[in-house]
This record gives sequence, C-alpha cells and structure tokens, in this order.
Amino acid sequence: MWLPSALLLLCLPGCLSLTGPGSVAGTTGSSLRVRCQYEKAYKGHNKYWCRGKYGRVCRKIVETKGEEKEKRNGRVSIRDHTDNLTFTVTMENLNMNDAGSYWCRIQTIWILDVLSWDPSVQVEVSVFPAPSTTPGSTACLAVPDTLQTVNDGQNLSTKEMLTHCPG
Repeated sequence: MWLPSALLLLCLPGCLSLTGPGSVAGTTGSSLRVRCQYEKAYKGHNKYWCRGKYGRVCRKIVETKGEEKEKRNGRVSIRDHTDNLTFTVTMENLNMNDAGSYWCRIQTIWILDVLSWDPSVQVEVSVFPAPSTTPGSTACLAVPDTLQTVNDGQNLSTKEMLTHCPG
C-alpha cells in the first residue's frame, strides 16, 4: 500500500504540469486534433508540437508565441487557449508518413534551450488507410482498443466508434 504513495513522492513539483492523450488515431485524408492542458504558471509561455521518438531530440514543427493566435506550418497548426489553459494541435490531410511519436511541449528557458527541461507529454499518432466504399455501402474502420480516435475535436473510443457504424 505504501508503494503508490512512495511513487507519488518521486513526482517533483511541476512534473504533471502538462497533460494530454497518450495516443490518437486518424485516417488518411482526414484531420485530427490533439488537446494538451497546462498549469496556470505556463500561461504566457510558448507551446509547441514536435516529432521524435525521444523528447530530448524532437524536431519542432509548429510553435505558439505566448498568444492565442493560431500558428501554422503547412498541414499542422497550433492554437493556445489561455482562457481554459489548453493548446490544440491540428494535423490536416493525414497521410501514412504522419504516424509516429510526437510531443506537446512548453518552452521554459530560452537561453541554452537544448539543456533545459521543457514540460512535455508524448502522443503516439496512428494513421490508418481510409475505408473504401462502394456506391450504396458504408465501411467502418476498426482501430485497436488502446487508441482514441480524434475527429472534429471529439475523442471517440473504439466502443463509441462501433456505435456510429452501421452493423
């Protein structure tokens, strides 16, 4: 019984300062949104989305500048919603090459940034082929139970997806 308490003590202040989904999924040609929540202390900081298997060496894709205005880089955009302490990343027109490990991050130090520890949360993005349909039929995509599907800003579990699919 003491083990969970001991593990909680290992969590240094600020280690839960950023939260987000562990995984999201979409289909080729569609869009997905990832929403990450942060603590009030980071309200004016830059938030960014980067790609890489390891957080220390991820390639920055798009970044806010501490304001609510949307920033875009190609098919990816980011917007900071300071009123509810979240930022949203949107990936549009998904393709199979978009699958991989990404990170929601908050920039904390601007000098010697490579050596700083930016609060971060890893998000595994999965992309599945779009279902093929023939005239008069409907196809549904099955995704593993461990993934959440994000569609138009909504998180749907596999069970919820199946209720949206005929049959």
